[in-house]
Amino acid sequence: MVIPQAVAPNFATLLVSRAIAGAIGGILQNTMEQLSGDMWRTDKERSLPVTFYTYVYVAGVTLGPVLGAVVGDLYWRWVFYIQLILYCALLPVVIIIMRETRGPIIFRRLTKTSTNLISPGEQTTQRPLTTLLHEALTRPAHLLITEPVVFSFTLWAAFCFGLVFLMTQSIPLVYAATYNFSAPSSGLIQLSLFIGETLGALACLPQNTYHTRSAARNNGVPIPEARLALSIPASAIGLAGGLFWYGWASTPQVHWMLPTAGLALVGFAIMVIITAVDLYITDAYVRFAGSAIAAVATGENLCAAWLPLASARMYEVLGFAWASSLLGFVGLGLTMAPVVLVWKGERVRGKSRFIREADGV
Repeated sequence: MVIPQAVAPNFATLLVSRAIAGAIGGILQNTMEQLSGDMWRTDKERSLPVTFYTYVYVAGVTLGPVLGAVVGDLYWRWVFYIQLILYCALLPVVIIIMRETRGPIIFRRLTKTSTNLISPGEQTTQRPLTTLLHEALTRPAHLLITEPVVFSFTLWAAFCFGLVFLMTQSIPLVYAATYNFSAPSSGLIQLSLFIGETLGALACLPQNTYHTRSAARNNGVPIPEARLALSIPASAIGLAGGLFWYGWASTPQVHWMLPTAGLALVGFAIMVIITAVDLYITDAYVRFAGSAIAAVATGENLCAAWLPLASARMYEVLGFAWASSLLGFVGLGLTMAPVVLVWKGERVRGKSRFIREADGV
């Protein structure tokens, strides 16, 4: 859908093309999450790939305004032309490298050439396409409504992901009014979020090691809640604290570097939280992880679409300090989700029908 956006003759065509592109992007996001579950079966194996994918995904979105600032003097259609050039350059790499990863599909292909790979009793019947589509469309919604873990973590991750997009509206508004920054200069401020996310990705590496080592005190099985150890202080101090910092430091009497440092703290927290949510959901729901992640991804995309629409009005009505403080209070409240799980995680997981079924209980 990049080509229709690049050559759109009017605003209506651009709007429709963007809407379709957003829907397709959401599908790709969910597909990549499921690929990690297919390719890496154990918690330890999944940790690094999921962390890396989350970093590339979140940081890539964050860098959009930065790249926009760099090409700001070009004709607006060049924003899409550059994307198209990148996609065309990467397409051969995807075609050459990507292989089928879904177990049942690989099994079906192998059994066409060899009937001795498994016993006949192990073969499963192929379900109708309508049944598969029904499950794909309804199970994420079912998980979101009935599973407290999925619901609370969707709110938590969606708020963080929405903040990345909200900041594309907040930063130009705050820095133009407070420090007289131009639009390209304000776009470059977004680099502070990227730096924070990079540091957050690095911080996730020892967090992953901590999770793996938790198996020593749980009969050789890593404790799922060990995934959340770093995310709790990151949410309370980094996310909420960074938003308070950014809001109250945004005054002409304070150098612009100070609120920018607060943004870096927010970026650090966003990366740690979204990674923790992805890994925890994948570990806990195992065979239902694709549907659970689809629920989370839906929440993230909805917040990414709607939060920026409210940002300008919110900052104008409440003022820079209190608008960011409101966001900080929301982030502080959402920190209760991982706190409750660390406190009562085993009990919560024990009451989940999907988690019990995934564990074979």
